[in-house]
Order: sequence, then C-alpha cells, then structure tokens
Amino acid sequence: MKMPQPNNSHLVRALFRGLLLLALCGAAGAGWAAQVAGTIVQLSGPLLAKKAGGVVRILSMRSEVESGDTLVTEKNTYAMVKFIDNSEITLKPGTTFKVEDFSYDAGKPDADSASFNLVKGGLRSVTGLLGKRNKEKFAMKTPSATIGIRGTTFIADIVEPSEEALASRLAYNLASTAALDQLAAPVRPLMLAQLTLPSPTGARAPGLYVQVLDGLIHVTNPAGTSNFSPGQFGYTPNFRQPPVLLPVNPGIPFTPPPAFNQSTGPSGSGAGTNKSNTIDCEVR
Repeated sequence: MKMPQPNNSHLVRALFRGLLLLALCGAAGAGWAAQVAGTIVQLSGPLLAKKAGGVVRILSMRSEVESGDTLVTEKNTYAMVKFIDNSEITLKPGTTFKVEDFSYDAGKPDADSASFNLVKGGLRSVTGLLGKRNKEKFAMKTPSATIGIRGTTFIADIVEPSEEALASRLAYNLASTAALDQLAAPVRPLMLAQLTLPSPTGARAPGLYVQVLDGLIHVTNPAGTSNFSPGQFGYTPNFRQPPVLLPVNPGIPFTPPPAFNQSTGPSGSGAGTNKSNTIDCEVR
C-alpha cells in the first residue's frame, strides 16, 4: 500500500515569497545608502566621520566619505579628501567640516550639487570637474558668510573668539542693557550683535579669512558680497558685517605635510577599486 505523498507546494511558495522579500529589502537598503562623495587620499593623524544617525567612524587612508558626513580632524591632523569629480579639500587640524550634499555624474550635469559647511577650523579647496562646469552649484557655508567659486583654489580659515573676548562681549551687553533699561529705552539686540570682538595683541580678530591662490571667489552674506582674485586676502567679521579686502596677508596658518602638495591622480568613478583592505571602526 502506497502512502500519500505530502503536498509541499505551499512551503515552496512561502520560501519563494521570503526570498523575494529579502531581495526587495536589500534593494531598498542600497537605495537608502548615502552616496559616496570621495575618498581619503592623504592623512597625518586621527580623523572622525560623524553620521546623521549618530554613528561615528574612525577613518583611515582610502576610507570613503559619504554625502552627509561630518569630518572632524584632531589636534595635529591634516586630511585630504579627493571627491569623485577630482576636486580636493584639505582640512587642517582642529576642523569640523560637513559634506551637506554632494552629487556628481559625468552624464548628468543638471543633477550636480556641492554643498559644504565649514563649521570651524580651516581648509584648502581645489576645484574639480563639477565646479568647472557648474560653478553656481558650489557653496561653502561658514558662520560668517558663504563662499562661491569661479574655477578656484582657495584657503578659508575661521578664527573663533577667545574666552576673554566672549566674556568682554557679555559684560558689555549686560552693561548696555542695564543702561538702556534705566533710560526706559528699548534694547536693540542688532546693535549689540554687530560689535566687533576685541582680540589679544598680535592675534587675528575673530571671523572668516580667505586667501585666493587661483581663479576667483565671491564671499556673500546678508550685509554684502565681495569678489577676490589671485593673491588677494579677505575678511568677514560676522554674518552681519560685509566681507572686506585686506591690504596684506593676515597670516593664515596652513602648512600641511609636503606629501599633501603632490598630485594624487584622478579618482573618477573607479576610485572604489583601490579601497584599502582596512575596515573603518564604528562607534555607536
């Protein structure tokens, strides 16, 4: 007597649906991943990359930098990022720099985007293919102004106010507010905010400093816009005062190791093929 064979068709269908679901989830995950913007090609010390979700990666040579990453260099670290359009940005020690949005495809110029935010510290920027074909798509934000390019190599450096200067401003604001109260006059916060912070003897005043090595840049904030040419230096005290031309070099410190001044070669779309075998360390 033959035993009836079990019908496994429903198991096969369930397995197929499960595999299909896994494939769809994998494809969706790939679509959600941030776009690779560039690669670390020179590095002299510790470098961190902070993700929007809170994950922190310790980067090494040939680590990938993604759109949305915030890069933080340590006290003695210089780091060079070569972007997929062959542009280069070199960060100096003590810098916080965010790649807000970077998108480049050789065949899709309308989709170009290069939006950066220099939160603190300083950098040197060398224009790549994106900046040459779509200059208006490049923006380097800073606390004092936004920098635009015209096929450029430039240095930007932020000087933060010292603790003494901050204490001086606070004392002045409190004294001014008290005096205005005694006169029964309205306080004018804008007037107080426009004060230029004092700086120690021999030190540069707080604000944004720029130096143009090649090409042209324009520095813009709500108070005005200024253009700077090769060999010129500019200064913007804050977001409420316009950029101005400096008659002499203010002494912008930017001295990366000699290797950083050598050509790193084109990265292109195949940059990932040279990725290091080392695995970036993640801190959650």
